Amino acid sequence: MKKYFLLMLIGLLGCIHSVKACTIFSCSRGGEVFAAANEDDMTPFTRVWYNPSTTDRYASVCFGAPDMQVAAAMNEHGLFFDYAAANYDLSKLNLTNPYPGDIMWEVLGKCKTVKEAIVLLKKYDYISYSQVLLADKEGNSILINPKGITEKSGDFQVNSNCNMINGKLSCRRPEIANEMLSGSKENNVEFLKKILDKTHQEGELNTLYSTICDLKNGIIYVYLFHDYNTVYTIDLKSELKKGYRIENLADHFPTSFAYESFSKNNSLYLKESIFQEMKDKGTDATIDYYIAESKKTAPKNEKLNSALLEVALQLIKYSWNEHNSGSAWGYWFSKPEGYDIKRYKDNRLTYAEKILTYLSANENKDLKLRNFMYEISGFVNLVQGNTKTGKEFYAKSISKPEEVYPVTLTRGTEIMKRLNK
Repeated sequence: MKKYFLLMLIGLLGCIHSVKACTIFSCSRGGEVFAAANEDDMTPFTRVWYNPSTTDRYASVCFGAPDMQVAAAMNEHGLFFDYAAANYDLSKLNLTNPYPGDIMWEVLGKCKTVKEAIVLLKKYDYISYSQVLLADKEGNSILINPKGITEKSGDFQVNSNCNMINGKLSCRRPEIANEMLSGSKENNVEFLKKILDKTHQEGELNTLYSTICDLKNGIIYVYLFHDYNTVYTIDLKSELKKGYRIENLADHFPTSFAYESFSKNNSLYLKESIFQEMKDKGTDATIDYYIAESKKTAPKNEKLNSALLEVALQLIKYSWNEHNSGSAWGYWFSKPEGYDIKRYKDNRLTYAEKILTYLSANENKDLKLRNFMYEISGFVNLVQGNTKTGKEFYAKSISKPEEVYPVTLTRGTEIMKRLNK
């Protein structure tokens, strides 16, 4: 469990908007406006979630990994964005005025057009390692990275994250997309699908899913695991009327042997299987069953305990997402706004605490891991209004700094400072 958790923490440090190697482009010609993307990564189990409008946010649909970070999104006004990972050295850039949260999440909720977004973006430094393409239904698009904003010239714009080696791109994906877009006057789903097919990836790094967004009409065409013959169509206006929800993207597609094989080899597969059992057999019964299984096999079943910890964290992420308009769990990523604890009741938090209580009580070897679980139990109690208990967990989690993960020490110290004011 210790080895697994260390890998999880390493992933956390580099996972903020770290879609690995995507190909993204916008195209406006012939009266049609589209944005399209191949989302390439090594972690399957993509989520799609729908966020109704609130008094201060526009409605939207988001795509992302199980950590509930937004990889791509589109709001009710046809404003779209999608990230491609990049390798900017932020320490060499004079970035002194960052937005205190996720600037693109703010753009999605508050802006209708690229023009409106530029006004907001120019107030702050963009401090993500990624480059993002932002496009609207009027046909405008921009690329945003820590070095600034590049507006579209012509009728298309490509965002891809191939590295430069000796002054040349190390892969052909952006070149192929540019060649096909500049070599044709077409602008329709079938043509854009051909570009996605020509630029998709297979192997250890795979095109997990692809989207073609009709920004004028609010229609999204989705393809799973580089299969461009099977489409799931989202009518955003109709879907948003159904209310908030989180879905597994793969559930909207027929069974695929290639996708199933890829998924089963992923470290999150057991956790995802447990969540499927929760749907089929109920959360209480499923959690009780797996805790009982852990007791039978303890202390050998490292894999199951790691999966149970992931289940607890996923329940918290789901809960936070629903009660915070679809946003990622800012606390998990140590973002400033993440320390502003919002109080609410949610059964998923109760289930998460049950798992954490069991795991922490049975973790006597890895003290750092146990203190991490105390920290998360503290967070769960604070959210549910149990301030005294939450404070006790936090105090316990950081009482011996030499036995604490750095991220737990940072977050725990900040929370205690706020609780002691």
